[in-house]
Amino acid sequence: MTLDLTADQRLFQQTAREFLAETVPVPTVRALGEAGTGFDDRWWRSAAELGWTAMLVAEEYGGGSVSGRPMTELALIATELGRACAPGPFVTTNAVLAGLATARPALADTVTRIAAGISIVSWAVYEPGRGLDIVNALADRDAPPDGEWARAVRDGAGYRLTGVKDRVEAGDRADILLVTAQSADGPVQLLVPTDAPGVTVTPTWTLDLVRRTARIEFAEVAVPAESVVHTGAAAAAAVRAQLHTAAVLTAAETVGATGKAMEATLAWLTDRFTFGRPLASYQALKHRMADNKTWYEACRATAAAAAAACDDDPESAAEAVSVAKSYVGAKAPVIGQDCVQLHGGIGVTWEHDLHLYLRRIGLGRALYGTPEEHRRRITDLLLTAA
Repeated sequence: MTLDLTADQRLFQQTAREFLAETVPVPTVRALGEAGTGFDDRWWRSAAELGWTAMLVAEEYGGGSVSGRPMTELALIATELGRACAPGPFVTTNAVLAGLATARPALADTVTRIAAGISIVSWAVYEPGRGLDIVNALADRDAPPDGEWARAVRDGAGYRLTGVKDRVEAGDRADILLVTAQSADGPVQLLVPTDAPGVTVTPTWTLDLVRRTARIEFAEVAVPAESVVHTGAAAAAAVRAQLHTAAVLTAAETVGATGKAMEATLAWLTDRFTFGRPLASYQALKHRMADNKTWYEACRATAAAAAAACDDDPESAAEAVSVAKSYVGAKAPVIGQDCVQLHGGIGVTWEHDLHLYLRRIGLGRALYGTPEEHRRRITDLLLTAA
């Protein structure tokens, strides 16, 4: 396995960095956060035109990757989004598209609209008061754990959906939801418009200024047959692909935010003088930054390896994905907090940009599996293999 980038991939990454620097610099991110809008629809369509939503989509639907390694290339974009603390439903959109990649041809128009940035879609999988256990159960055992969760009851050729989903990323801006529910046929995945009768969307707060979530209630929502995406084993396989995509991209985004925080801290230590010497000359601070650098490079390596594993063999990538999400989720907050401390008092001010990266890191730790949840998943995978 090689983690070296091709010339095309480097150009793709550089184009993304320049686009973000021009369209959503930090002052714009702050303004979007204060306005409560999260992101601009026209900006998201421009991002889609750059191919950010096309990697997991078949070429006949307008998709395709730069070099045939879609997860590696999506991880490059996620890293740049983290470096910029940029807005947009990048992770949740690509997670949904990972599940729709094997969907019926009848959904081609929906996939095309999502990939073009015309329709905003969200992956509605979390249950209130529950963590990643439901997702893990479907992804690894094709069956949900005991307990109440969203249910779909047969209604002719379609279903009626009842239940609640929370932590739905960009759910307050979404046009369509991909909902995972339990039915008499096993797990099902359904496409539900947010304006359908019986759907109630309540925006919820997150630590990040521009990454929003929502709580969504479904009260006997009618889902026609043409909106049924997957059932049974196919739904479980789709959840697995969605989990891997969301976890890898979140880890990569967290790596980007962590790297930017370290760059800012290194510049501060170099430029700031005390007693006639730069802070970077003090041995104790050198040791702390050396530790941070070591952990950061390990974060980069595990995230890149997880993306490569998804490209090389998606069916056996589960362990690499959970290793990356658990390691990055554990180490990145430590690095981010130390960067704040190394800045001294200015590091905890609202005016300094450092807290924006720490917020992105904190959200990345929590969404799509905490380190503890992914460690449990690794244990389950190892026990199953044994």
